[in-house]
Amino acid sequence: MTKYNITDKKEKIAAYRGRINPELMDELKEQIFDLILIQKKYKDKNFSARKLAEILGTNTRYISAVISIRFHTNYKSFINKFRIEEAMTILADKRYKDLSMQDISDMVGFANRQSFYASFYKINQMTPKEYKTRFLVE
Repeated sequence: MTKYNITDKKEKIAAYRGRINPELMDELKEQIFDLILIQKKYKDKNFSARKLAEILGTNTRYISAVISIRFHTNYKSFINKFRIEEAMTILADKRYKDLSMQDISDMVGFANRQSFYASFYKINQMTPKEYKTRFLVE
């Protein structure tokens, strides 16, 4: 058993992934990147792959395929990567030193502190508190 019950998932290859037109895939990639990162939709706790698909006028299978093929990850990991990157910036900034981990978790879009800690640990191999202690710039 690993810390925070993090286990590696076996990659499944879905048949529909190969059926998407490469031009459509590139277009969706740009639109996904714009919505998630530029418009900071990753901060919305309720922003799901289904909502993303609705906004882009496509379906969740295409969203899943584009994220898997073009970004080499799954939707949840894709979103959490941006959340954790922002959390790392906040944790290292003295202006935010008095915020609780729950406050930071909420600011970057996690539904609860446990998922924040698990995702943070998976990416950084340390807890947010350990990261803050090590990298906070006074």
